[in-house]
Amino acid sequence: MAITYNMLEVQVDLKRIVDNYRFMRSRAARLMPVIKADAYGHGLLPVAKALAAAGADAFCVGSVGEAVTLRRERKPDSGCRVVSLLGPMDREDYAEAVSHEVTLLVGRHEQLELLQVAASSAGRMAPVALKFDTGMSRLGFSEADVPRLIQTLTTSPNLRLELVTSHLATADEDSGVDYVLAQAERFRAITAKLSAAGLRFQANLANSAGILAYPELHFDLQRPGIALYGSNPFLGTNHEELGRPLKQAMSVTTRILDVHDLPRGGTISYGRTYTAPRDMRVAIMAAGYADGYSRGLSNKGQVCLKGSRAPILGRVCMQLTAVDITGREDVHPGDTVHLLGGSGRGYISVEELAGWWGTISYESFCILGLNRRVYFGGD
Repeated sequence: MAITYNMLEVQVDLKRIVDNYRFMRSRAARLMPVIKADAYGHGLLPVAKALAAAGADAFCVGSVGEAVTLRRERKPDSGCRVVSLLGPMDREDYAEAVSHEVTLLVGRHEQLELLQVAASSAGRMAPVALKFDTGMSRLGFSEADVPRLIQTLTTSPNLRLELVTSHLATADEDSGVDYVLAQAERFRAITAKLSAAGLRFQANLANSAGILAYPELHFDLQRPGIALYGSNPFLGTNHEELGRPLKQAMSVTTRILDVHDLPRGGTISYGRTYTAPRDMRVAIMAAGYADGYSRGLSNKGQVCLKGSRAPILGRVCMQLTAVDITGREDVHPGDTVHLLGGSGRGYISVEELAGWWGTISYESFCILGLNRRVYFGGD
């Protein structure tokens, strides 16, 4: 008999993910959907299947392990490209990538050398993507590395250059335009030098925000990420309208375990951080930081109960949280409560939740998506 560890349930609307993909495709010609980190908590394989049915034939994942998992479903002979954005993290990754025809993103010379060795040993060609640092200062080659890269790629018989990419640091910020354009100029200079050496590849720079706001930076391929899952990268900025058609694909629910009175002057939860200013009624729901529902939501988060908001009272506990239902007679033990999503005026967007949480929509999706998931809206 399976053990049930919590009552949280993540509902993923695959149709909304496909709708978001189609919206982004209406803005750009050639998309490589980003489904890394288990599709931002939405589920690697279900999301890949839904997007493939909608026409996607290339995917960006995180680790080589994720790439191999996807490759077992999307075989090389299907014409599907699978790119590992994290690239090789240990020596075993090189052989795995070569064996499953995963395109590795590499940003160091020794990675190219080890990939050539692995491909030669297997007697196979290895597709490769070059990552350039044009301003993120995380990973990647610099423009100064180009001559050595040309030498390596033109003398390594088992390496096949497929992609050249970089990552925009400020594409979703009103104040970031100049920096985006400066990154783009560095990227153009790099790709021009590689092309002049006779190398053939596809160039990629635009992420979700880049696709929507910078059509001049689309290059050959575009890689939408957060937009696929319905989070507007421009919410609260001057470009908010660009992402307004996006639809949130994730909802998260749990159940009410108990309903009781809290008298005026009474306190609730650890540390007695909330004192009732009047006679109140509270509901205790089965959700807490063990479920990925952050303790940072204490005394400031809200939930959706039957279309209306209910504020969190006191500290979020390991598996329990109290909410205010004063004046409501319609809430009972066993009722469903939405931590994310919901209906009516009480609907909770991922951006609102992230704001209370003190984080961003990406983290909210990834962490809550670790709970049990159910899918609808797909084939």
